[in-house]
Amino acid sequence: MSHGPVHGTWEPAPATRWEDAFLTGNGHHGALVFGDPNEERVVVTQHTLVRPNGGEHAGPPRLAAELPALQDRLLAGDRTAAEGFTDGRPLQWVQPFHPAFHIRLRVSGAGGAGYRRAVDFAGGEVTAGCAGFGSRVFVSRADDVIVHEITADDLGISLDHRLPGVPAALRVGHGALLTPEGALLSLRARYPGCDRAYTGVTLVAAYGGSTELVAPGVRVTGAERILLLTRVHRHTGEADVVAEARRLQDFLDGGTQAYDDLLARHLHLHSTAYRRVTLDLGADPAERALPGSGLLARPHSQALLERLFAAGRYHLLSGSGLNPPRLTGLWTGDWDTAWSGAFTTNANLNLQTASAPAAALPEVTEALARLVQRQLPDWRENARAIFGARGVVAPTHTDGESGHCYHFAREYPQHLWTAGADWLLRPLVEHDETRGERDPRTAAALAEVAAFYEDFLTRTDSAGHLVVVPSYSPENRPANASWGAVNAAMDLSAARHALLTAARYHPGQAEKWRALADRLPPHRINADGALAEWAWPGLEDTYDHRHLSHLYAVWPLEEINPHDTPDLAAAARRALELRGAENHSAHGHLHHALIAARLKEPDRVAHALRQVLDGDFFHDSLMSAHYPHRDVYNADAAHTLPGVLIETLVQSTPDRLVLLPAVPGFCPSGHLTGVRTRFGAEIDLSWRPDGARAVLRPSRTHRIDLRTSSGSAPLDLVAGEDRVLTLGAW
Repeated sequence: MSHGPVHGTWEPAPATRWEDAFLTGNGHHGALVFGDPNEERVVVTQHTLVRPNGGEHAGPPRLAAELPALQDRLLAGDRTAAEGFTDGRPLQWVQPFHPAFHIRLRVSGAGGAGYRRAVDFAGGEVTAGCAGFGSRVFVSRADDVIVHEITADDLGISLDHRLPGVPAALRVGHGALLTPEGALLSLRARYPGCDRAYTGVTLVAAYGGSTELVAPGVRVTGAERILLLTRVHRHTGEADVVAEARRLQDFLDGGTQAYDDLLARHLHLHSTAYRRVTLDLGADPAERALPGSGLLARPHSQALLERLFAAGRYHLLSGSGLNPPRLTGLWTGDWDTAWSGAFTTNANLNLQTASAPAAALPEVTEALARLVQRQLPDWRENARAIFGARGVVAPTHTDGESGHCYHFAREYPQHLWTAGADWLLRPLVEHDETRGERDPRTAAALAEVAAFYEDFLTRTDSAGHLVVVPSYSPENRPANASWGAVNAAMDLSAARHALLTAARYHPGQAEKWRALADRLPPHRINADGALAEWAWPGLEDTYDHRHLSHLYAVWPLEEINPHDTPDLAAAARRALELRGAENHSAHGHLHHALIAARLKEPDRVAHALRQVLDGDFFHDSLMSAHYPHRDVYNADAAHTLPGVLIETLVQSTPDRLVLLPAVPGFCPSGHLTGVRTRFGAEIDLSWRPDGARAVLRPSRTHRIDLRTSSGSAPLDLVAGEDRVLTLGAW
């Protein structure tokens, strides 16, 4: 029996759907492992694989000359004026993410006795085995290679691009040749109508036995074990398969120990990162021992929450490296990925990555920083083309290649949204606060966001307040107006936050940016007593919607909170109470939970979590779906849920610590270790109904405001000196 949370999951049968395949990845390459002892399949993915569809040539609409007239019309009361603010193009999706191919392994003579497949979250290793068959796979964070060792007496190996939705016009070439260590397999796929392609290379090293070419791949018989090393490259022109083969051959210097040597180098990076934070809810040991599918059938099990916390942390880490996670993380087994498998920045990517600073995953914030840095030139062009402004405007959707705002339509005027850069930079700012150092890349990006607002915020209302016009609240519209409106609450909060944050990073320009922020209007409370989604008078709220953009000031910001702004917090609670779930998207429920946690509403947090846990949102892989009943593979719930649980237990700002603000009733006791705070302390927290104990390990000397159920008190922290807090019943 387990004596603590299980850092992995397992199943007693192979996956029959790619959605149930176990996952491994290093933030660049990914693998979905079915674990079938007779017809094993490993789907290979890579973060840069996007299919050209015209989006690679698209730029932002050049509308800056028309902006003043649009602003005039909106301010004069024309509530549909923004529908004509377009260059007339049809909706253009970003380039869709797709799998590379699957490695097919045909095994002869394997039996089903004693079958088990598993994934070890702490090691990133997926295993499967039974009589006559053994398999273990990981994707190396140290060496960026997919490493797969198989034991089987008779094994056929081939690379096969034929996955669901594959374009018929894809031009595919296969290569297979014998080498001194075994064989080299390659697959090159050229996209139709362009010079872009991708090439996968698998080096087969057979230890003993014989290897022969058998179309479409190779056959290995009598070997003690077989090692496969795989990489994928996206490129123009031709890829140098021979050069890649030499690089892969270098990994074989360890002989029969090559797998273990590669794994040891990987573990140094992966395991260290994964183990920084743990959650123990004191679950029943018998339930902890169940397979993932067995736990999913018990949605009220604390063992399920423990495992989903661990799995979400594992998948978030494994999907982050070259890029942060996509809508599907780093994985897909189908060429027809929903919403192009994009990075969607108006809730999804933001929710997935928000927990990284507190959850001690700088690997995730670094992946996000890399994406931002690569795209800044395109963000600058967005600002110039659409708004005639300096600075930067982030897109709502990106394929990871282009950062241009070109995905928009009448019902989704995403090109009007100006809050994206602030939200994307938010985790990077929190990461800086956590470590006590300012990343010059973040500082430079913040200055560009502030420059945009300097140029864009030029219109005023009758009271002299600056006006955000046009303004878009993703992905909602006023009940009595079109989508493009005036003074969306999110836009006001993002502008204010971006200017004030940039001022902290750049003292020399702080005075002008703070003065600009001070001229923004306050939030509006509507006739229902709720924080209005649009602060502009006369615009009526639409309550039944999956997004909660208007409560951006509550989460992820703390502009509105119960401690400093109780009246606005009450209005935010009313807005949350009135918000419908619309289509029950997982991101909507968990976004709701995060806001409720900030507002100290444990029952509302519990209800939102129950919607997800009871809604059958998780596959047997413990990757999640976008909709209930495992509909549409999507990483939002999987990657966001750990952050929700942390927020219910520990919240921090640079000057405040809030302990146990919104603990759901179904988590009456537990132990959370390793969480990082924004005032530079690591915290371990244990809680029971009759009390709690927190151990703070500060890296900086600082006085903070401690908030508990007993009230507020100052707390002096000294760098290097542990501070133990004992709390009464909470």
